[in-house]
Amino acid sequence: MKTIETERLILREYTEADALAFFRLNSDPEVMRYVPDEMMTNVDQAREILINHPMVDYKERGFGRSACILKETGEHIGFCGLKYLKEIDDIDLGFRFIPSQWGKGFATEASLASIRFGFDELHLDHILGLAELENRASIRVLEKVGMQFVDMVRLFDLEMAKYMIRQRN
Repeated sequence: MKTIETERLILREYTEADALAFFRLNSDPEVMRYVPDEMMTNVDQAREILINHPMVDYKERGFGRSACILKETGEHIGFCGLKYLKEIDDIDLGFRFIPSQWGKGFATEASLASIRFGFDELHLDHILGLAELENRASIRVLEKVGMQFVDMVRLFDLEMAKYMIRQRN
C-alpha cells in the first residue's frame, strides 16, 4: 500500500513498532464508545491485532487501515482507511482519532484522501461508511466527504447506518 500525504497528515502502513500508539488509541473509552471492537488491554494484544489485521490486509488486498501521523510532530493520532469487510462483502471507510485531536478536521482530511485512493488507485465503484446513529460526529464526517445514507444494517450485533459514495465518472 502506498503512503498518502495530505496537507497535515501522513497515512502509512502500520508496523509492529506502532503497537504502543495503537494500544493507546484502542484502549481509550471515549474512542471505543461507538465501536464494535473490544477495548484493548495491553500492548502485546495491540501488536497481535496489527499483525493479524491491517498488516494481513496490506498483503492480501493491497490496502487496509492506515496509521495517521501528524506531519508537524510525527505523532500517531489515529487511523483511517479502507477495509474489506467479509461480513458484508464490501469495502468500508473507517477512522478513529485520539480525543485531543477531535474537531480539527483530521477525520475528514484523511477520509477524503482514503476515498480518492479507493477510486483512483483501487478503481472501486463505491465505498461504504458505517456508523451507529448515536455517533453523530462520525456521521457528520461521512456526510462531509460526500457519502449519502442508504439504509440501516445489522452488523457485529449493532444497528448501523450505512452510507455510500459512488465513483463519479
